[in-house]
Parts: sequence; C-alpha cells; structure tokens
Amino acid sequence: MSRNKITDKGDPDVVFDDDNPEWTKEDFARARPPHEIFPPEVLAAFPKTRGAQQAPKKVAISIRLSQDVIDFFKSSGPGWQTRIDETLKKAIGGKR
Repeated sequence: MSRNKITDKGDPDVVFDDDNPEWTKEDFARARPPHEIFPPEVLAAFPKTRGAQQAPKKVAISIRLSQDVIDFFKSSGPGWQTRIDETLKKAIGGKR
C-alpha cells in the first residue's frame, strides 16, 4: 500500500493518493449504478436519498446586490443566502 503524498508542484493543498487515482473518461464510461452491481441486501444497508422536493418553497431568481451587502452576509459563513432571505422576510413583516 502506498502512502498519500503531496506534490511538489501546483497547489500544495492537493493530495494525490496512488491507491485512489483520479477517474479517467474510460472509468466513467464503465461505471454502473449501484442497483446494477449490488444485491438487494447490500443496497438495503444504505439509506434512500431524499428525492425531489414536493412543493418548492423558494424560487430561483437573479438579483443584483451591492458588494458590501454580499460581503457582509458571506462573512458569517455558509447559509448567507438563507440569511438574506430571512432579512428580507423581516423587512416585509407579515405583508403579502
């Protein structure tokens, strides 16, 4: 078994693992979904995914905001778009 190594060129944060090489186009072409490979008892050990949302609660839009607004919300980490949504909901109160 080889050990993980960090390359001396390029991005120092990229770790290459000889035991788990990057997939090639041929690897992707040969890939098959789990239900074609594993027996039902193996598949049963893995939880099902959530699936499609029943009724979308939000609408995808494009909006232009000033850079300082974006910087403010992004500075507090992941979930910044949700925080913008919550702030806008507070601004309109219960009005619809």
